[in-house]
Amino acid sequence: MKEKISFLKNKIDLNSPNKNIVPVTTSINNNGNLCIGECSIDDLVRKYDSPLYILDEITLRNSCRAYKKALKQYYPGQSLPIYASKANSSIFMSNLISSEGFGLDAVSEGELLTALKGGVPNEKIVFHGNNKSDKEIEFAIENKIKVIVDNDHDLKRLEEISDSFNYDIEIMIRFTPGIECHTHEYIRTGSFDSKFGFGIESLNNLFEVISKTKYLKLIGLHAHIGSQIFELDPHKDLGEIMVNVILQAKIFGHNIKELNVGGGLGIKYTQEDDPPSIDEWIKTVSLSVVQACKKHKLDLPILMCEPGRSIVSTAGVTIYKIGAFKEVPGIRTYLSVDGGMSDNPRPITYQSNYSACLVNNPLNSNSKNKYTVAGKHCESGDVLFKELELSNCKTGDLICVFGTGAYNNSMSSNYNRIPKPAAILVANGEAEIIQRRESPLDLLKYDVLPDRFIKQS
Repeated sequence: MKEKISFLKNKIDLNSPNKNIVPVTTSINNNGNLCIGECSIDDLVRKYDSPLYILDEITLRNSCRAYKKALKQYYPGQSLPIYASKANSSIFMSNLISSEGFGLDAVSEGELLTALKGGVPNEKIVFHGNNKSDKEIEFAIENKIKVIVDNDHDLKRLEEISDSFNYDIEIMIRFTPGIECHTHEYIRTGSFDSKFGFGIESLNNLFEVISKTKYLKLIGLHAHIGSQIFELDPHKDLGEIMVNVILQAKIFGHNIKELNVGGGLGIKYTQEDDPPSIDEWIKTVSLSVVQACKKHKLDLPILMCEPGRSIVSTAGVTIYKIGAFKEVPGIRTYLSVDGGMSDNPRPITYQSNYSACLVNNPLNSNSKNKYTVAGKHCESGDVLFKELELSNCKTGDLICVFGTGAYNNSMSSNYNRIPKPAAILVANGEAEIIQRRESPLDLLKYDVLPDRFIKQS
């Protein structure tokens, strides 16, 4: 019989997975080994090797359904949750979120193509980006995908390109609402000083310019105030700000029928993290918009939101195999693993923290030691954990790092010519490949030796 656990003795929240450290199906089997989706991680590594990305299907679907349920409960108008695919973009993820009734946001032709190949309806896709190329804009227009205009250059390119298509093109505009959030400065995108979106002071001029274009039809507004946010108060203010912008747009003849409040809800990476639940976040956002519309006697727009991390992070874990140990007497003991900054660049980039345990002794039942967990890359900063407490371990043991479903696979690289890991989906005791492991030969596919060098050799 399998023993159900909560990592670090936390109770698992089935309705709001972002408040858990572990996937909702996490358990320990009769052999004392960690399991996810009723699959033994030991067995998975024997079959698929390591490092290994694992996604838990039930956690993914629970997260999606929590958003849909809360929107239905708290927002009396139409709504559409949109998955921020930058968190983890793949044909599989596109297919899963589409099957749950979500739309998708993309910021490149690659993400757009992945969404379409995964079965996301084009009318449910929005195209973001602060420096879209003509080719990307043309791809979006040809596929009837809504473009979110980020700046004057965007607008100019869209207007010129739309003339050659000779039909109306629906657009939204992104603006910075000036709301500050207590988050890492590199992921704060809603303040006045941001590379994203129009300044709120320039909107009247923007509305006038759009009203004079031939084919551009402004139907929506977008604002996003940050990422990994644990506060609800900033979103209480956002509805009033956005509804006031709707009123401004009306003066210039624009009928705003879609309101996109962005995403940013945080997740629980460590014991110290305490994010709001999905229900609480949606309730705050919904009531903010409803109250502002009621105050100004406006019909409710279609409410959109763009969760990414809070859909996929907790559903994902990364498995590493322990290799070398190095003790620096009186200072620290280094424990090296077979991956690192190429499969998870967030610690070296953002100083991000995670939780982890051994696969063969997840409850840390014997003596505990603190290790600096180092990656295998040729960088001193390639450190995944500075002081990770683990029970006794040895070369060949497996470590499971939690909360890696977002911004690990999608930000991975081939630094040091290291192939990217495989990604698998687990559910009900079954495991399936969703992204194949790269081989060293794969890394040579796009290398070209100039003819004159070939002749010389």
